[in-house]
Amino acid sequence: MSLITPDFGLLFWMTVVFLVVLLILWKFGFPVIVNMINERKAFIDDSLRKAHEASERLANIQKEGEDILQEAREKQALILKEATQTRDAIVEKAESKAREEGARLLNDAKAQIEAEKQNAIRDIRTQVAELSVQIAEKVLRSRLTDTKEQNALIDRLLDDMAVGANKE
Repeated sequence: MSLITPDFGLLFWMTVVFLVVLLILWKFGFPVIVNMINERKAFIDDSLRKAHEASERLANIQKEGEDILQEAREKQALILKEATQTRDAIVEKAESKAREEGARLLNDAKAQIEAEKQNAIRDIRTQVAELSVQIAEKVLRSRLTDTKEQNALIDRLLDDMAVGANKE
């Protein structure tokens, strides 16, 4: 039965050894273990705090990035709007200038055509006048052989001219 129930001496020495080991652990082991646990806890708390700060900084950076991107989009829209307005103004100015140039060229062409027309009419009148004088001269030479006929023709022409001057 000594295997199942320990002897009083064995129990005493086991208790003494247990108390000594407990005292040594209490004095040297537990403070080191507690200190290591506290340091580990502080390290974990510090890491969590840093992770939270990093997460907040990342969120702030993302927000700033989105703000910068939004500002860039607004500037891009403004620049595109200004470019469109400038393009429209340039196109309108070019169209206006083209219309003015077209009107000027058309007016110049009309003036040149009118001048050429007047020159042609003048030339035709001159030619008709020359031909009329030549024809009249030939007719008069052939018909007016004596002075009596010449005087009668001159009187008629003077009368015709007087009637024509009264009409005007």
